[in-house]
Amino acid sequence: MRRLGIFSLSAMNVRRGLVAGCVLTAIVRVPAAPLPRSAPEAQGVDSAGVLALVGALEARVHFVHSVMLLRHGQVVAEGWWSPYAPDDVHILYSVTKTFVSTAVGFAAQEGKLSVDDKVLSFFPDLDPAHPAPQMLNMRVRDLLRMSTGHEHDSIPLLRASPGGAWTRAFLAAAVEFKPGTHFLYDSGGAYMLAAIVQRVTGMTVEAYLEPRLFQPLGIRRHPWGLSPEGVDLGDGGLSLRTEDLAKFGQFYLQRGMWNGRQLLAQRWIDAASSLQTSNGSDPNGNWDQGYGYLIWLNKGGGYRADGALGQFCFVFPAYDAVLAVTSGTSDLAGLMDTVWKFLPPAFHYVPLPPNGAAREALRRKLSSLALPVQAGASASPREAALSLQPFRLEPNERGLRSVAIDFSGAEPVVLLEDAGGRHAIRCGLGKWLRGRTDFYPRISDMWAQKDSGIAACAAWADPDTFVAQLCFDETPYILTCRFHFEGSRLDLSLDNPIRWETALRHLEIRGEAAPRGQL
Repeated sequence: MRRLGIFSLSAMNVRRGLVAGCVLTAIVRVPAAPLPRSAPEAQGVDSAGVLALVGALEARVHFVHSVMLLRHGQVVAEGWWSPYAPDDVHILYSVTKTFVSTAVGFAAQEGKLSVDDKVLSFFPDLDPAHPAPQMLNMRVRDLLRMSTGHEHDSIPLLRASPGGAWTRAFLAAAVEFKPGTHFLYDSGGAYMLAAIVQRVTGMTVEAYLEPRLFQPLGIRRHPWGLSPEGVDLGDGGLSLRTEDLAKFGQFYLQRGMWNGRQLLAQRWIDAASSLQTSNGSDPNGNWDQGYGYLIWLNKGGGYRADGALGQFCFVFPAYDAVLAVTSGTSDLAGLMDTVWKFLPPAFHYVPLPPNGAAREALRRKLSSLALPVQAGASASPREAALSLQPFRLEPNERGLRSVAIDFSGAEPVVLLEDAGGRHAIRCGLGKWLRGRTDFYPRISDMWAQKDSGIAACAAWADPDTFVAQLCFDETPYILTCRFHFEGSRLDLSLDNPIRWETALRHLEIRGEAAPRGQL
């Protein structure tokens, strides 16, 4: 089998520019094909049961951002917690891995690779002089099953590699155990699968999936971050709308079939979604039920694509159902346990009689979902004196140089200056105001982007303390900015408590008033 020894990408596939070591692939736009909608009872789903699920999620999990439930291929319930909205893409983190394994399935179907191929065979130009003995035996199958033989996740090693040579770093790394013999969640292995797909197809995973998966399913926006060497971040860089995530689950539920066409072989879907590696012994553990091809098996039956901070695509073949969820939470187990407890009792195997009252209660609930806005007063007697007063900030980890707040209009505008320039963010009083921003381009942790969605709200916690919440609505993150004014001094605190990995959670910065007109 001849393989392409390239990582080159065409201008069609890559947005020009390199930002902080990674670039973002172009957003592809094709006509959307929405899923059909149905009343829950018509598909054998109890509206009251779904309402109980949504209420339980709100009570236990902070915060869920969207839910979409499919039964028999029909959307029977959907909701977004404002400021999140139906057309927003949302970074999916490790849900991305399941899309990568799907790309491997297409490549295998087309004869471009086999799951039994050795990993080193794809990279003769990057083959280390003295590879680890166990690296010689590592196969594509081992990457898919999270059984690479590494003792620790290799992704930190890849990110720290000189010159951004992630693939070379993986191939040269130590492999402590025989590949295929034990489970270890290895995000670096998922990245390598993206690199292998790129090698054998000559295009990124995103570009390769475009005609095979994204276009047939009508998935119209799918920003996907790139590594410094131009490979899609197969470990967690894909963003999708909630409905597109649900379509992906339905595609798996239908065993690779879509609109009467068998896009991906049933045998691949069946293998990918069945036990390939044992990964624990706790019968109650959400991550102990076994692992497929970059797919987790569920404690509650079925399987799922599973991403950091509560990004999920649950597939329940026994109920002919799919549940897509996006979130910003550290309680992933709590979210899943809530689903296992409340969702199965809502399913029935025959249509139910219409229940207008329950359906209306569910409709009202889903249409009024919202994250809490900042509590406090809408004005302070200090506004006139503080409006557009610039404050120079001490050196800080975030790289902020100065701030000011414009109180002259109907809504306050937070003005921030950093190395990337000046940023103006309009904040709603008692409501979220949506917009776009180039502030905090690495908010997702995965890659940098110059423009992202933002929604903001604000209030005065007391006459001297103004608090703004900045919701980066294409991510799970809400940054709370607390401005405390005392004489000529500003005490600014930034809080982002729900974070992935080791990114900034809390930062306190002191500032001093500067002459007006300098910001």
